[in-house]
Amino acid sequence: MRGDTTFPFILSLFVIFITQTIATNYPINVWPKPTTFNWPNPKSIFLSPNFTISHPAHRYLTPTVDRYRRLILSEHYRHIITPSINLTSSTPLQHLIISVSDVTSPLSHGVNESYSLSTPNGSSAAYITAGTVWGAMRGLETFSQLVYGNPTRVAAGVYISDLPIFTHRGVMLDTSRNFYGVDDLLRLIKAMSMNKLNVFHWHITDSHSFPLVVPSEPELAGKGAYGNEMMYSPADVEKIVEFGMEHGVRVLPEIDMPAHTGSWAEAYPEIITCANMFWWPAGNSPALAAEPGTGQLNPLIPKTYEVVKNVIHDTIAMFPDSLFHGGADEINSACWNTDPSIQTFVASNGTQSQLLEMFINNTLPEILSLNRTVVYWEDVILSANVKVDPSMLSPQHVIMQTWNNGPSNTKQLVTSGYRVIVSSADYYYLDCGHGSFVGNDSRYDQPPGTDQGNGGSWCGPFKTWETIYNYDITYGLTDKEAQLVIGGEVALWSEQADSTVMDSRIWPRASAMAETLWSGNCDETGMKRYAEATDRLTEWRYRMVARGIGAEPIQPLWCVKNSGMCNTVHPFTS
Repeated sequence: MRGDTTFPFILSLFVIFITQTIATNYPINVWPKPTTFNWPNPKSIFLSPNFTISHPAHRYLTPTVDRYRRLILSEHYRHIITPSINLTSSTPLQHLIISVSDVTSPLSHGVNESYSLSTPNGSSAAYITAGTVWGAMRGLETFSQLVYGNPTRVAAGVYISDLPIFTHRGVMLDTSRNFYGVDDLLRLIKAMSMNKLNVFHWHITDSHSFPLVVPSEPELAGKGAYGNEMMYSPADVEKIVEFGMEHGVRVLPEIDMPAHTGSWAEAYPEIITCANMFWWPAGNSPALAAEPGTGQLNPLIPKTYEVVKNVIHDTIAMFPDSLFHGGADEINSACWNTDPSIQTFVASNGTQSQLLEMFINNTLPEILSLNRTVVYWEDVILSANVKVDPSMLSPQHVIMQTWNNGPSNTKQLVTSGYRVIVSSADYYYLDCGHGSFVGNDSRYDQPPGTDQGNGGSWCGPFKTWETIYNYDITYGLTDKEAQLVIGGEVALWSEQADSTVMDSRIWPRASAMAETLWSGNCDETGMKRYAEATDRLTEWRYRMVARGIGAEPIQPLWCVKNSGMCNTVHPFTS
């Protein structure tokens, strides 16, 4: 049953039940917690085996509805602790009726994701109303989490009004250092959608490999990928982008440059400086890269811009999102200084910051001409060594992504008028805490009793889910400044990760960020709610596992079966 069916009297009910999210858990909970969740008289109702969902026809909503209907009818999720809910004697729930006021809004940054949902007692129908199809998708996920058991039941008498605090809620994955198959990326997007995350930031290329097949520059992947089976073809990209659209997840491509481009040298050695050189020579010589894998584009070579512009054009043609990530982080002075042409330029009173300006001046207009807003890592204006003048980068056309110095750098960027994506390594880097991947490392051959510090992980320690959950990405900002923070991303850099550990490295820690960016980390009194979130996240982790996501446990199962017994009542003292 499909059609733009409206529902009677439901909007007035939401007016009655609008309240702030409360700290008290209900017998059934939704992750991320909705901004308004009211269930005054918890009951459940059987779900009809002939359950249907009516909705407006739409290219992406239609397959989403079909997918959720199959899930709802087949999941039969069993909670760790069986919900103590009385079953109503009402007729089983027969229908879910979806109403969308604007079916034409594209999936883009800032799109309206709000929705309202009700499962009225004594009614044979439940209702979702949304401003856009993307909001309807969020409502479908919420409805699916209200369904449980065998025979299947649904929470009855629930009234939800929901919308996210932040418009940009993402996961960044690096597929250059280690390769991830297409199915892995689809599974990541699937899990993101479950958690109402909406941006897959795909760090596709780096110095280690160039897995993206660029039609006009086929040798970049042909020679720069790890192998023929470790490439992403245009057809692969289309499949990933379309899968993202069907899950309400945008795919934001990043081609990191001019640093982190050593893999380009396999096809074009003439445009790369310090390519394939040992990353940190013995003696007093400076390191040529932040880690093994050297190489940076040479801004003085005309051929550089010929290749780069081809890459930009073809990448943008494959990825319809309005944002394009141009990297621009970690320029290494020593790497550029190995090149004779750059040595001559510097000897003639040129600076490496001028080289970066030259590169930005030749590439930024190209990206903007293709109707894209550019995202750069903060280094492009905040680096201590090589950076450009902020006047070159209009806040109208450029978004900054911050990863260093926590709230301090966020403050600097918003003070300069930039919109900001927060990915603080102190809180949101999921790879931290696994030690160093560098071989022959004598730090690991020290006498017993030696202070091991962060264990060789530059960004250690490991970022626990509670660390992530409690981080306020607008900390220290005025209300006006906070408006420029568009959201955040957790990041998984892949020096020590690939598809075998992807799920457990990301989930459920990314779920913690998902809730804080959707509805916050505080209750209606302003108190942090991480204590009550623990059991909810454990339950949600089990449901993700049941849905095929290999999320790691956050506690022994005993803890959720004995609620509160694993908490501490002693305040932390440093």
